[in-house]
Amino acid sequence: MSTMKVEAMKMEDGPRIERLISLAERIIAALESDIAALKEGRTGALMTADPEIQKLTVIYGREAQGFDPRLAQAAPPSLRQRFFAITAKFREVLQLHARMITRVKNASEGIVRAIAAEVERANAPTRTYGPRPGYKPPSSGAMVFNRVV
Repeated sequence: MSTMKVEAMKMEDGPRIERLISLAERIIAALESDIAALKEGRTGALMTADPEIQKLTVIYGREAQGFDPRLAQAAPPSLRQRFFAITAKFREVLQLHARMITRVKNASEGIVRAIAAEVERANAPTRTYGPRPGYKPPSSGAMVFNRVV
């Protein structure tokens, strides 16, 4: 690639890299807020459910989708370092956020299953000796839940 093309790339893509960095920083702040809320058990305070943050993630996705990594390589060293640092932090925070969401989801599903099993057990008739020892009563239907989730 000629030096003229590299210089043109640096001038054109500097603002684009800055936008990606700015969007990533805002999304990281929202994810870190979610992580703190999940650690405190406040699932209602998740910032990623906010339409503004969802819009930011869509914009970031569009910007990142068309981004060529060679553009970052051609960027000035200070901008390139900031870009790589924020990208690494973004991946790290995303992985932690996904783990926290999975933990909360598994815990809440486990609670629902435990409640449903207890309701079934409590509503089951007592078994007596009789002509039909293998009789299994139909479900009480007290709580419906999806076993696939």
